[in-house]
Amino acid sequence: MAAKKIDSPPATKRTWYADGLRFECTACGHCCRWGAGYVWINEREIHAIADHLGLDVLEFARRYVRRVGTAHSLIELPDYRCVFLDENERCRVYPVRPTQCRTYPFWLEWIKNPAAWRALAKDCPGLDHGRLYTADQIKALAKETEESLL
Repeated sequence: MAAKKIDSPPATKRTWYADGLRFECTACGHCCRWGAGYVWINEREIHAIADHLGLDVLEFARRYVRRVGTAHSLIELPDYRCVFLDENERCRVYPVRPTQCRTYPFWLEWIKNPAAWRALAKDCPGLDHGRLYTADQIKALAKETEESLL
């Protein structure tokens, strides 16, 4: 009996960022004062930020968290700036910032195609500069962002 021929797996489509993308945060704060929206935060992040600020979790949640459906988001100031952006445009919780902030700009909406990335580059001076992230690193960061929202 002849051995069964095994077909090769189908060729996967090469991503537009297969050679990687460069990004280096310039700490300009633009992504922290973008306008109305959500900075999603999970229970682990709530505990980490509360601890970082020296607050009880319930007090932290009362001051800084809002419920959106079944999820939670940080509140924003009336001008839509992040509540943790200080007077020098620096993040007060940077070491323990939410996953959504830490994985920026490698979100699915920005890496879906070159046009989305170029559109973001108009507002983010760190895009296309600094550290080179590999395609695998970019995919992992995007996946981490999506999983943190579950």
